Amino acid sequence: MNTQTIRCSVASCPQRNVAALNRTAMRAPKSSSAKVPMCTSLLPSQTSCFGKALQISTKQRSRGSLKVQAAEVAEEVELYEAELEKPIAVKFTRGNDGAAYVINVPNDPRYDEFEIGDKVMKISASFGPEVWDAQNYGQVMYAMKTRNGDVYMQLKKMNGDMSAFEEKKTSKFASERAGGNYGAGTAEVQQKNYIKAKEASEERKTLFYEGMEKFKAKQYDEALMLFENVVGLEPKNYIGDNMSKTTDIYRVAQYNVACCYSMINSIDAGLEALDKCMAVGFDDYKKIRSDPGLANLRAAEDKFNPVINKYDEPLFNENAFKAIKNLFGNK
Repeated sequence: MNTQTIRCSVASCPQRNVAALNRTAMRAPKSSSAKVPMCTSLLPSQTSCFGKALQISTKQRSRGSLKVQAAEVAEEVELYEAELEKPIAVKFTRGNDGAAYVINVPNDPRYDEFEIGDKVMKISASFGPEVWDAQNYGQVMYAMKTRNGDVYMQLKKMNGDMSAFEEKKTSKFASERAGGNYGAGTAEVQQKNYIKAKEASEERKTLFYEGMEKFKAKQYDEALMLFENVVGLEPKNYIGDNMSKTTDIYRVAQYNVACCYSMINSIDAGLEALDKCMAVGFDDYKKIRSDPGLANLRAAEDKFNPVINKYDEPLFNENAFKAIKNLFGNK
C-alpha cells in the first residue's frame, strides 16, 4: 500500500466564507486579537495548499461592531492517500452524517496510516482512472467492491474524534446522569431518541423501496448504492422482540445487495453479501438456490457451494456418498 500525506492549510482556500469570518469576529471580545477557524477546501489529489498566515484583528467601532482586516489560520486539515490491494482488510461504517468512516484497522503494517474514525473523502471509481468525491457510505462501498484492481482513497485524519459515531446529549441530561437522577432532561433525550429512531426507520424504508424500484428497472448500480446505505443504517446494539441482533430489513437488504452484485457479475462481493445475510438469519435456502438474481453467483460453483453449504445441507452430500462407496469396498 502506498500512502501520501497532504496537509491543507485553510487560509489559501479559494472558497473561504468571508461572511462566516465576519460573524465569528462579531462574537470576539472587544479590542482583542482572535484566531478563528476558516473553511476548508479539499484540493485535487497530490496537491497541497499552504497559505500565508493572516491575522484577525478586531477594533471597537462607535456602534460596537468589529471589522475583520485579515485572518490567521487556526486549523489545518490533514489528508492522506492510500492505494489498496484487494481484498481490503480495513473495515468501514456509516457515520451520523451518512459518510464512510474507518471502524476497524487490522494489525498489518500496510495499514499503519489508517486510524479508527478517519473519514473517506475520495474514492476511485468502480472502473477507469476517475476519482469520485465520497458522497455517502453506500457509494463508497459500491465503488470499493465493484472495482477491479487496486482501490485509491483519500481520507481525512480525525485524530481520535469519534463524534461521527456518538449520540448528542443535552447538558441537562449529562448533569442528571452524573447525579444519578433522571428527570426532565432524561425524558427529553429519550423523546428525541425515539423521534430520531422513527425518522431513521422511515429513511431506511424509503431507501429500501427506492432500491427495489431501481432493481426492477434493471438499474443495478443505482439499486446497489441504495441497498448498501440501508445496510449502513442498521441500528447499533439492536435487540429484537425475538432476541434477534439484526433487523429484518437488514437481512433482506444484504440479500438484495448480493443480488445486485450478481447481476453486475461482481462475484466475490456478491458472495460476501450472501454470506453475511445467511450469517444473521436469512434462511430461505430454496430461494437462494433458485433466484434468477443470484444465477451468476451459483454459476461460480467452486465459490458458491462452500458458502451455501456452511448454512444449508448440500443437495449432494459428497461425504455421505464416499461413506457408502467404502461400505461396498469401492474406492
